[in-house]
Amino acid sequence: MKINDNTNISLPARNLIALLGAVGMGIFAYTEITTRLTSLETSRELMNADLLKKSEQTTTDQEQFLLLETLFSDVEQLQKTQEQNMTNKVNIEFTKQQLEKALEDIEKLKDKVRENGNGDH
Repeated sequence: MKINDNTNISLPARNLIALLGAVGMGIFAYTEITTRLTSLETSRELMNADLLKKSEQTTTDQEQFLLLETLFSDVEQLQKTQEQNMTNKVNIEFTKQQLEKALEDIEKLKDKVRENGNGDH
C-alpha cells in the first residue's frame, strides 16, 4: 500500500471529531502543565535568590548580632544578681530583727545588773 498526499481515508465524522477533540485536549493539557512547571520553577528560583540574598551578612549586621548576644548575657547576669540581692535583703531584714531583739535583751540584762549592783550597797 502506498500512502501519499492524494490517499483517501474513509472515517466517520463522529470519529474524526472525537479524534480532533482528544488531540485538542492533549495539547491544552500539555500547555497547562508546561505553564505550571514554569511558574513553580520561577517561584523556586526567586525564593532561592531571596534566601541567598538574606543569608549574606554585612559587617554591620555581624556587629549588631555580637552586640545583641553581649546584651543578652549582661541581662542574664543582672537577673541573677537581682535574685541574689532579693535573698540578701530577706537575710538582712531577719538579721536586723535578731539584732534589735538582742539589743533589747542586753539592755534588760544591763538594767538587772544595775539593779543588783545598787541593792548590795
